[in-house]
Amino acid sequence: MTPPRRPSPHQQTNTAAHDVLQRLPALTHRGLVVESPPGGGKSTLVAQAASTLAPSSGPCIVIAQTNTQVDQLVRRLVRHHPHLRTARLTATEHTAPHDLQTHSGVRIGTRIDDLEHAADVIVGTAMKWATVTDRRWPWAIIDEAHQMRSDLLLRTANLFDQALFVGDPGQLDPFSTVETDRFHGLPHDPADSAVTVLLANNPDLPVHTLPVSWRLPPSAVPPISNAFYTRTPFHAGTDEADRTLKLSIPGMRTPADHTIELAARTGWALLELPARITHQPDTETCHAALGLAERLLIRGAVTTCEDNPQGHVLRPEDIAIGTAHRDQAHHLRTLLARRYPRLHGITIDTANRLQGCEVSVTIVLHPLSGRSNASPFHLEAGRLCVLTSRHRHACIVVARAGIAELLDTHPSNDPSHPGAASKTPDGWESNHAVLAHLDQHVVHAQAPTRRG
Repeated sequence: MTPPRRPSPHQQTNTAAHDVLQRLPALTHRGLVVESPPGGGKSTLVAQAASTLAPSSGPCIVIAQTNTQVDQLVRRLVRHHPHLRTARLTATEHTAPHDLQTHSGVRIGTRIDDLEHAADVIVGTAMKWATVTDRRWPWAIIDEAHQMRSDLLLRTANLFDQALFVGDPGQLDPFSTVETDRFHGLPHDPADSAVTVLLANNPDLPVHTLPVSWRLPPSAVPPISNAFYTRTPFHAGTDEADRTLKLSIPGMRTPADHTIELAARTGWALLELPARITHQPDTETCHAALGLAERLLIRGAVTTCEDNPQGHVLRPEDIAIGTAHRDQAHHLRTLLARRYPRLHGITIDTANRLQGCEVSVTIVLHPLSGRSNASPFHLEAGRLCVLTSRHRHACIVVARAGIAELLDTHPSNDPSHPGAASKTPDGWESNHAVLAHLDQHVVHAQAPTRRG
């Protein structure tokens, strides 16, 4: 017998989304959770769910975690669902982007009284929604739910009867500026993500998964899925032939040229500088990262993909450099302004700020590069996951040698606590898994180039 034909990635994505949307109107549980890989179609599903629920929930409220996420969702709603009356609930001190202020299909307000009866969908941050205390709606959609702290879920739970939670379990854990050790083990630990606490206290809630990444190329899916998504594996929506990165100008046989050539061929490269304990930021690794980005442009890198099979000449805005610390990002920007005018327009930011970002090529300063110890901050699986999963064509990691030895010297010894169990994998194991993959893509830089 002929084996049944496997559905195409588009069919799998559509089926997964259809199953969620069909289940929502008749859902008897208080909520439904959807887990998604990087570039799995979360925003598309959120917009579709809002369109499905708005006619009966009057209006449907959407809760995101940052103003940038809110603005992106509003843009998606007015572009793909123009029949909906879309409103943006904003804080008094926040100014909405100009394109939303001038859009005829968007209503912006700081008070729910001004929006409730003039909108089908109202989008705002969790912090802003937490200030609304005298309303309740049948439905809410929680976007990027894994980035939401559980205490914010508790502060907004009075707003809705049922909720759709959509998020990426590989993202960074919720951020807190205060000490949270005293809350460990509590059934409603405010430092845990909303989804972690939700499922721990409501184990019967249905959980769906989106099975395909439309961002990551086939070369990236196995290492990312194996390192960070062991409980929710996924596969690529494209074939190897769909995504190419070609260098149209010959190189000069430098470590930087070898690195970008390797990344162009395989989708991955590790430019390894000599082992050294460095102060943050490490100027040599910063110059190495900027130099790689510059060489990509100088050598006329051209990408092709399913959206642009004719080819696209790589521009600075198609490249992102990711860091663990803000001072690293600031140092990179300072060096760029002084010495790298060709890179004007490139994105340089921390993993926290790059969540949701999508570019053709990412260049990553490894969080453990040049360190003398492996702290929980630098070991966090979500940080490395975000940094290595923003690209559509290639990811290049810049690091000093010795990270594997550093990990072995500092084995994972975080204490175990009772209470909710996070779906985030162990950072020590994830770092080793990524290093094992990068070992096949190493270029050694004995004498890194330094400017100024």
